[in-house]
Amino acid sequence: MNTQTPARDPRKADYEAIKRRKRIRRLVGEAIADFKMIEAGDKVMVCLSGGKDSYALLDVLLHLKASAPVPFDVVAMNLDQRHPGFPEQVLPEYLRSVGVPFHIEVQDTHSVVKRVIPEGKTMCSLCSRLRRGVIYRVAGELGATKIALGHHRDDILETFFLNLFHNGKVKAMPPKLLSDDGQHVLIRPLAYVEESDLEAYAVDRAFPIIPCDLCGSQENLQRKQVKAMLREWERRHPGRLISIFSALGRVTPSHLLDRGLFDFLGLEPGGEPPAETDPGIDPVPLDTPAAATVVPLAPKPAV
Repeated sequence: MNTQTPARDPRKADYEAIKRRKRIRRLVGEAIADFKMIEAGDKVMVCLSGGKDSYALLDVLLHLKASAPVPFDVVAMNLDQRHPGFPEQVLPEYLRSVGVPFHIEVQDTHSVVKRVIPEGKTMCSLCSRLRRGVIYRVAGELGATKIALGHHRDDILETFFLNLFHNGKVKAMPPKLLSDDGQHVLIRPLAYVEESDLEAYAVDRAFPIIPCDLCGSQENLQRKQVKAMLREWERRHPGRLISIFSALGRVTPSHLLDRGLFDFLGLEPGGEPPAETDPGIDPVPLDTPAAATVVPLAPKPAV
């Protein structure tokens, strides 16, 4: 009895890789256009960590730079935080190979975090704040008009549920954001892209991935638990995540509880009715299937 696994057809793998590349580029282009992330004359600083997401972001932006209808420049930036074991030669070698201008900023924030955070506690929050300050400073020194971060669709969904479960807020990661000091515009061109596509794309493109566990094991992070929850939802209920993601772009303030977003106190008989009915009060037409009410913000049709 032959129990060997049939060899995978390389032609099919190549076809899937081409579809994936086109899909990612298309979704990045849509996100950039939807939120006006990049304009003519921009200098976009791509924050490169050595992980799959930031590699993909740089790769796609370099492609768009060569084909976009508006001219813009790209510069890569890596913050070497002096993590023990960090392979500092990997990123410069890769960036030289793709011919992109780059800047490596060396700041020993790792020692600061280790000194301040007790052993066994989560280091990510302080590390993120320190890193953000350095990124803003370097962006100013390089003359960057936009700071591009590699957060993807799953990051946005995870952040939404983290805020919902632990902070009591309906809040996620915006595709475009003004920094706290008002001096920098942050953009997330991968906002419409699924993490699973980026995982496969990293293999397709053979990016020299740098492990993300240099800080030590952080297995109890709430984000990892939320990620596992979302993946299980999608496994059991395909399409649920795109429906939730779509909802983040289709908010109805009159049907929530935020008095700062909607003038509940000013509601009077004879006034303007809400744009949407309340299914708990107003009947939904019987010829309107429930599925038709879900319109994905950025659907992923077959290419």
